[in-house]
Amino acid sequence: MRKFILSLLALAPMVMYAQDNTWERPEEEQQEEVVKQKENPNAKYLRGAVPEVDGKVVFSTHIAAPGKTAAQVYDILHTYMQKMMKEKNQLENTRFIEEDAQKHVLTASFEEWLVFKASAIVLDRTRFYYALKAECKDGGADVSISHIRYLYEEERNPERYTAEDWITDKEAVNKKNTKLYPGSGKFRRKTIDRKDFLFNKFESLLK
Repeated sequence: MRKFILSLLALAPMVMYAQDNTWERPEEEQQEEVVKQKENPNAKYLRGAVPEVDGKVVFSTHIAAPGKTAAQVYDILHTYMQKMMKEKNQLENTRFIEEDAQKHVLTASFEEWLVFKASAIVLDRTRFYYALKAECKDGGADVSISHIRYLYEEERNPERYTAEDWITDKEAVNKKNTKLYPGSGKFRRKTIDRKDFLFNKFESLLK
């Protein structure tokens, strides 16, 4: 029994690494918290962090690409989105919906694992669905993430949510705007983290 427990403990870090959000690992490994923030750790996730357009949750940004043509921007983002689709967290319904090299427009539907917590004994995650669109132009791209939804606890008691009924200010942030609700809050936090990662990645690629 003692040997079994020691073996389990030895495997724990490997399990955590394999089941965590793969897109988060490099940043976590490169950064160490030197000073703990005195401000509210939830500040970036509070009111206003999840924008709505005509009642729909849509994250959007313009990313500058100095000196690059629309065709070059298209090729760079197309290559990276293809790479995304091969990552370990991607699932069977991830695919391109639109690849228009003439109009320089890319749209892809992603189905991936979004991991809240992973350890040797606990794996808390959801299927995460969203559309990622890039309209490429000379000198930049307009990028958006929309049609967000989730499938949670599918092996026990499946729960389906849309961003509009689960991660908006009304559904996920308390009235005092100081913290997130326990259930919907973790979805809001990880969705914003994923959005930030993708927008920052696109920006770094187009510099």
